[in-house]
Amino acid sequence: MKRTNFQLIDFLDFDPAFPGNEFLWKCGEPAEVREDKGDIVFYIPFQRQKPMNDIVADPELAPNYHQLRLRAYNDKIVRIAIGIGCEDMPESEVLQFHQSVKQTPLKLQTTDDAFTVTDEKGHVKAKLNRKPFNLDHWSDLLPAAGKGLELALYPDSQKEVRLSAYDQFFPARHDAFALAYVEENGQVRSTTMSFHCEPDECFAGTGERFTKMDLVGQTFQLKNQDGQGVNNRRTYKNVPFLLSSRKYGVFMHTTAHSKFSVADHSSRSVQLLSEEPSLDVFFIGGDSPEEILYNYRCLTGFPTMLPLWSFGTWMSRMTYFSEDEVNEICDRMRKEDFPCDVIHLDTGWFVTDWLCEWKFNPERFPDPVRFVKNLRQNGYKVSLWQMPYIAAAAEQHDEALANKYMCVLEQTEKQGGSNFSALDYAGTIDFTYPKAVEWYKGLLRELLEMGVVCIKTDFGEDIHMQARYHGMEAEKLNNLYALLYQKAAYEITQQVTGDGIVWARAGWAGCQRYPLHWGGDSACSWDGLAGSLKGGLHLGLSGFGYWSHDVPGFHSVPDFMNSVVPDDLYVRWTQFGVFSSHLRYHGTSKREPYEFPNIAGIVRKWLKLRYALIPYLVQQSELTTQSGYPILRSLVFHHPDDQMCWHIDNQYYFGDHFLVAPVMNSENKRDVYLPEGEWINFFTGDQVPGGRWLKEFECPLDEMPVWVKAGSEIPVYPLPVSNTDEMDLSKTVKLKFDENYRGIEIILKHLLASPARRN
Repeated sequence: MKRTNFQLIDFLDFDPAFPGNEFLWKCGEPAEVREDKGDIVFYIPFQRQKPMNDIVADPELAPNYHQLRLRAYNDKIVRIAIGIGCEDMPESEVLQFHQSVKQTPLKLQTTDDAFTVTDEKGHVKAKLNRKPFNLDHWSDLLPAAGKGLELALYPDSQKEVRLSAYDQFFPARHDAFALAYVEENGQVRSTTMSFHCEPDECFAGTGERFTKMDLVGQTFQLKNQDGQGVNNRRTYKNVPFLLSSRKYGVFMHTTAHSKFSVADHSSRSVQLLSEEPSLDVFFIGGDSPEEILYNYRCLTGFPTMLPLWSFGTWMSRMTYFSEDEVNEICDRMRKEDFPCDVIHLDTGWFVTDWLCEWKFNPERFPDPVRFVKNLRQNGYKVSLWQMPYIAAAAEQHDEALANKYMCVLEQTEKQGGSNFSALDYAGTIDFTYPKAVEWYKGLLRELLEMGVVCIKTDFGEDIHMQARYHGMEAEKLNNLYALLYQKAAYEITQQVTGDGIVWARAGWAGCQRYPLHWGGDSACSWDGLAGSLKGGLHLGLSGFGYWSHDVPGFHSVPDFMNSVVPDDLYVRWTQFGVFSSHLRYHGTSKREPYEFPNIAGIVRKWLKLRYALIPYLVQQSELTTQSGYPILRSLVFHHPDDQMCWHIDNQYYFGDHFLVAPVMNSENKRDVYLPEGEWINFFTGDQVPGGRWLKEFECPLDEMPVWVKAGSEIPVYPLPVSNTDEMDLSKTVKLKFDENYRGIEIILKHLLASPARRN
């Protein structure tokens, strides 16, 4: 359907022909406000509008009354919710309140001018304006305007967030609604809420968004789907959370298909829409982005600490097919002194490539227990690929179908996305059914008890939609599915191995509790690198702590499987991976560094550096599990008042101390923005003042534009190792960045001159 530039059609999804079966119900001024068990309840009339593009009330129908409930938690969280014929503040798997989150009783104060809501400390949490319009009446050309929902919220008692009561040209032409719902064929199809956006306000977040840092001027569909790359509007990980440059956050608690319009359909408003008969929205305050995201994690959960070995190198490709092939690669990595901890087997370890049956091919992997054990003795942990869809030809199909461990199809669906096989996936495992969860965990348990340490929970963005599930309708399950899927794999892995970890692609609010996640199927190109970083920055601004990406991109260009990856791209993406929370090589063709002989020496140096930085990664990961910080951070985390930083999406902080600016071209140069402060070049030791741009900063291929805050002390591991089993973290030393620092090359020369110990 062509865009009309009318909000009713383009955002609320009305049929432009207005056939008469869709109706907008628009809120008016509350008829009553009262206290209710510590909450404040607003009784609001909703008037049905005529089925047309102009907003004109239908006088033949009386208004419907619904209650909007206001609740506060602690000092800096305000929640408002409405249910049209359903529960207004529902629980779900998404929410996981921290023990510190307590409901704060609210009190109502009434004057002729306003209803004012305060907490126990007397802090104002909301205010409903009751003043009449200030008019100088001289014309009856247009109908008089009616009072709207003039409600302002104060999540931290300082910043005002007010609903968009009058985002209009004239009463018949609205571009946003403070509160409304859409009815189709007598059923509520969707609900919407809008709040005011300041002219210079910036927003970030909404999940792994492959776009510019400031999201203003865009509308996003919050429906998980296979992204098929990192340079388009599709995304694997949607999160209904927005962070404002005015230092507040907005979290819409839902799993339904939704939309965020960020000052797009109206430049005056941010608009939320959920395809269900309720809205449940948290407004979250804080003095910094970190504090806001900490408060958000207090609602939806914190990332957990990951095992030491996970911070080492992961080696993979699509795919290794046999024990002999894997052993040859692992032995050569050791022989040529490329440190590595994890060998990942992708789609090829089954009897048939892509036919996921959770069992090793008995011919190509004749003794899986011995195979995994031998790799473990060589310092390698094994990670395995699988998916949540059961093929018609799979060994488990009949059992899953008979016991309803997978969904019941109502009609045949062709699975799209990045399913590169010709297999018929007959159903999606139903994680809303406890017996199906236990059955699935049993499949993984056998592999984990062999010594496998991690399950790649691939896919999960799409499910069979024309199907029945035990716990909820497909439309509500689609976005939530990733959380249920990853939770099951995480829990059984933690139970068997002691380490909670998955390698996941899909995501929704709450999935940060089950790390870790990677950025999907990026192109092996500079565009792919740039798009990946954009997605990682927004994901870190959406509550996730850890994030990785395929080095040097997943698929080749233009030949998807066979085009050769350029040497300089391989190096630059390796550098990006070294300064990410996790480093995994993966893709459609050869990824092992010795397959790139012209640059193998450079890559070896960078992998040695990665292992030297592991104590720092452990330190920063511990911080991530207790704060609002991710490992890979947008500059706004540390410079929220620097307006420039709200527009930079090609640089980032790596933990507290490193400022990283990946080179994304073959010219070995780029512009770099140094925020306020004193900065020391990681490679040369040169100290430069911040608050300025370094134009066309030149950087040779074996280096990277990386700076460290002057005065920092970074824990590093000073000894060469082939894997983390050889590390004794008590030998960690502190690297001081002061006037005596002369660059990292001295340490790198030591690591390269001393071969890693052998078992």
